[in-house]
Amino acid sequence: MRELRGWLLCGVAVCVLAQGCILFAAPPQPKVKTAQGEAAGKWIVDGTQKAFLGLPYAAPPIGELRWKAPQPPARWKGVRDATRFAGRCEQWHIWNDYIFLDPGPTEDCLYLNVYVPASARRASKLPVMVWIHGGGFLAGASSEPRYTNSALVSKGVILVTINYRLGVFGFLANEDLAREGGGHAGNYGLMDMVAALRWVKANIAAFGGDPGNVTIFGESAGSFAVSALMAAPEARGLFARAIGESGAFFGSVIPMSSIAERARRDQAWVDSLGVKNLTELRKMPASKLLEAAQKSRSMYFSPVVDGEFLTEPVPETYAAGQEAHIPVIIGWNRDERAGTLSRGMTASKWKAFAEEQYGKQAGQFLAAFPADSDAQAMRSADQYTTENFIALGAWRWVEAQAGTGRAPVYRYRFDRPAPPEANHPQGIYAFHSDELEYVFGTLDVRHGATWQPEDRTLSEQIVSYWTNFARTGDPNGKGLPDWPRFDTDKELIHFNTPITTSRDKNSRQFEFLVKYGAASH
Repeated sequence: MRELRGWLLCGVAVCVLAQGCILFAAPPQPKVKTAQGEAAGKWIVDGTQKAFLGLPYAAPPIGELRWKAPQPPARWKGVRDATRFAGRCEQWHIWNDYIFLDPGPTEDCLYLNVYVPASARRASKLPVMVWIHGGGFLAGASSEPRYTNSALVSKGVILVTINYRLGVFGFLANEDLAREGGGHAGNYGLMDMVAALRWVKANIAAFGGDPGNVTIFGESAGSFAVSALMAAPEARGLFARAIGESGAFFGSVIPMSSIAERARRDQAWVDSLGVKNLTELRKMPASKLLEAAQKSRSMYFSPVVDGEFLTEPVPETYAAGQEAHIPVIIGWNRDERAGTLSRGMTASKWKAFAEEQYGKQAGQFLAAFPADSDAQAMRSADQYTTENFIALGAWRWVEAQAGTGRAPVYRYRFDRPAPPEANHPQGIYAFHSDELEYVFGTLDVRHGATWQPEDRTLSEQIVSYWTNFARTGDPNGKGLPDWPRFDTDKELIHFNTPITTSRDKNSRQFEFLVKYGAASH
C-alpha cells in the first residue's frame, strides 16, 4: 500500500480492472512553441484531443488601439497557461441560446483556440478549419459549448475558433475615424479575422497543421464574413477553401453601406455622446459605449465598403470574377425564419396578400409562392419569410460563385427539424442555426433535447462531408451519399433522414424576389 501511494504521488493513474490492477503513467501536459512563446494546453475528449485555449493572435485593442487595425501580439516569457478560454468581445445579452464558457465580455478579446488530434505531430500537415462564429456582428464567442469538444477534430483536422471585435467596437466608421485613416474606417472585426488567419499561417505547423490547407467556415454573420473575406484583397492567399452556412453580403439583411454614408450617420451618433474628439472617445469606458449602442435601436454597426479593406460592394467583386477562386460549400436551413407570417394563413389570405403587396405582379408571385390549399399557403408563407431573411442572399452568392468562381461549388439545404427543447420548443422547423450542433458533432450540448439515432447518423455524415472538403476540396467520400457539384450538375444536397439530392426547386421564387423584391410586412 505504501508503494501504491508513492506511485499516486508521482502522478501515476490507477486503472482497476476485473482481472486486477494495472498502473500506467498519465500523459504529460501537451505543449507547443508558437512565435510568441511556449504554451501548455490540456487533454480533452477522453484524451483524444489536445486543446490550447486563449492564445493571443493580436495585441489587446484597448486605449489608443481601439478602432485601429489589429497589431501583432507580444511575446511572452515562460510557459503560457492555455487551459482556459479568454474573455469574449464586448456585447450585451441578445439570444438565449448563446451560452459561454469564458470569464465574460472585455475589450481585450483577440484570442483564439486550437483543437488538435492527440496523434498530431509537427510533421503531420493536417488540414485546418478556422471557425467564424455568428451573432449578427453583435454577439457570440469562440467559447460556446457547441463549438468545443468537436467531432470535426476526431476526423483528423485541426480546428481553430476565434473571437473578433463586435458591434460599435468592431465596426464604428465615423468621420473622425475616416479622417484619421486617410478616408477609410470601420471593418476592424473583419481585419481581426485576417489577423487570426495570418497567425494561423505563421503558427499552425507547430501544432501539426498545414498552413497551405486552411478552410474558413462560418454561420450567419460568420457566413457573411466568409463571403466578404473571399472578396477582400488582404485575405487573399490565407485560405484554400470556404464554407458558408446561412448568410452572405448579397442582400439587405445585414446592411453594408459606403464609407461616405456610414461616416455621416456614425458621426451624428458619436456627437450625441458629448465627446469632442477621438481622444475623448477612446477614453470613454467600454460599458458606456456599449450602453449607448444598445439604446440606439436605429444604429447597426456592421461591415462597410471602406474603400480599402473592401474596395467595392461584395457582389460587384464577384460579378467581375475578382473573388477568391477556391472550392466552396454554401447553403442554408429550410426554415430560417418560419412560423411568423404563416401563422393562421389560409389560401384566401395569401392571395389577398399577393394582390395587396404585388398588384400587377400578383399572378407571378402566386406562381412562385402558390396557394392552392391552406396548407400550401402556409408553406409558401414560410418559404417567403425564410428567403427574404437569409436564403436569398445565400442563393445569390451560390449563383455568383458558380458563375465566375472557376472552382467547384457545392450547395446544401439543411432540412432536418431538431427535436423540441428550451430554445426551439416547436420541433417542426429547421430554424436558423439548427445545423450547428450537427456540423460540430456536439448534439448533447442542447440540454433537454431528445435526439434520435437518425440525428446522430446525420451529424456523423455532415462531419464527414465537412472534413473531407477541408482535406481535398471535395466533400464526397466512402460510405456517404453522393453530393453533386452545383456549378456543373445544378443539383443540391438535402441534409435530412435520409439524405437526398435534387434540382433547385425554388429558383422561381428567388428569381421573383431578385426582380421584384420583398414586400413590407
